[in-house]
Amino acid sequence: MKQKIKTALISVSDKENLSIILKTLNKYKVKIISSGGTYKSIKQLGYHCTEVSAYTGFKEMLDGRVKTLHPKIHAGILHDRSNKKHTQEMTKQKFPSLDLIIVNFYPFQKIITNSKNDKEIIENIDIGGPTMVRAAAKNFKNVLIVTNKSDYYDLANEIEKNNGKTTLNFREYMSSKAFGLTAYYDSMIANWFNQKLNIKFPERKTIFGRRFKKLRYGENPHQKSSLYINDYNDKGTGLDQLGGKDLSYNNYNDIFTSLEILASFKKNTATVIVKHANPCGVSINKSPIVSFNNAFACDPISAFGGVIACNFKINKVIALKLNKKFIEVILAKGFEKDALNILKQKKNLRIVDISKYKQKKQTSIKAFDGSFLLQEKDKSIFNKRDLKFVTKNKPTLLELKEIEFAFNIAKYVKSNAIVLTNNFSTIGIGAGQPSRLDSCKIALQKAKLFQASKIKNSIASSDAFFPFADGVLSLISAGVRIIVQPGGSIRDQEIVSVANKAKAKMVFTGVRHFNH
Repeated sequence: MKQKIKTALISVSDKENLSIILKTLNKYKVKIISSGGTYKSIKQLGYHCTEVSAYTGFKEMLDGRVKTLHPKIHAGILHDRSNKKHTQEMTKQKFPSLDLIIVNFYPFQKIITNSKNDKEIIENIDIGGPTMVRAAAKNFKNVLIVTNKSDYYDLANEIEKNNGKTTLNFREYMSSKAFGLTAYYDSMIANWFNQKLNIKFPERKTIFGRRFKKLRYGENPHQKSSLYINDYNDKGTGLDQLGGKDLSYNNYNDIFTSLEILASFKKNTATVIVKHANPCGVSINKSPIVSFNNAFACDPISAFGGVIACNFKINKVIALKLNKKFIEVILAKGFEKDALNILKQKKNLRIVDISKYKQKKQTSIKAFDGSFLLQEKDKSIFNKRDLKFVTKNKPTLLELKEIEFAFNIAKYVKSNAIVLTNNFSTIGIGAGQPSRLDSCKIALQKAKLFQASKIKNSIASSDAFFPFADGVLSLISAGVRIIVQPGGSIRDQEIVSVANKAKAKMVFTGVRHFNH
């Protein structure tokens, strides 16, 4: 069912590109009603326009808070043209129909990213705009709603193609976009209040997001996928891609995992290698090249086709090493010119500058079919005051620093997690096994394969307690001399006895770090 556009109401905060649609509306002799700044802009562009206050006979009031909230406006939008009673009521009141509504909202999103002034933020919560949008979107059978300046070209084409009319399919599609916008807008406001009031788990939780880009596919080629940004500044991710193919779903998954790990090293020079959302090499060292080499040495086979993240600038030396290896993505806080030229020789290598990336979210979400889990991020490692040195031999201050490093890495390994470290570098990682003993075996197997000489006097970290002594026995027998774990098993005493017998050192943290 096509609907002729006779009268349009335009009220936009963003005046850009108005001339695109005004030209078309003028061609088909559409009467235009507008308010405030939009009215002035339309007049300046040389088009005739009736001001809302003249149309309704009611002046704007309360500093512009009330201008389009009027029965003549909303009856014109909401009345059903096929309903005789509606038509009679409109005739009696002498209220004409409104056929096209073009509205965008006060820039709440922009203000909130640039201001901490609560009064200014609240004044930029739009009321009249969303009210008109919802009304027009509800009555899409009769009215067309347009909320985005990027749709002006499509709108102009729709009107031209249909000789001044619009199709029902187009109106319904634009209605769906409009309700998406009002939900997005309200969600941003609700989340702002929750943040302001420090409400982490409100009774009703809304998650807003703007599609940043469509991805080629999801985890697998038969799955469709897109990347959304859930932030008031939704123009970018803070990741600046300098070269290579487009980033995939799996790339992003590994990138975000590696950035989480990297952020935990605050002042230390660190290299993190991630494959399938699991770290397979992590090292901190004052020297970037040593950090890089040690991280890669942990498991060079798993690093094949992985993501490498560095919190330092990539120089020519490291770039030459990278070019000899097959990796999907390199993340770094900048690239020297020579290094960038070297890396760009590999056309498929995604080169990403993370200098502008900032972590903002304090919660994580896992979505299921009809529900989702929301929790605080695991930001702690352990409280040093709560550590229990349960064996006869106690760690030194230097060993305590590496114990903290090892236990921190275990947070990011899929459970059950066992991490072996030596000199602030991982040498073996066992991840994602239902049995902790199997994770111990895998970590040792990796270490024996690539860095057997470093197992002796190494540190083993476990994300949860050992339910039996077998895992501890396997670690100690291989040469591990320090074990850090939460403790809390009914067999803790038996496990401590095994460590004491081997003259090993064991520390209980009292903190578990499951990561599923």
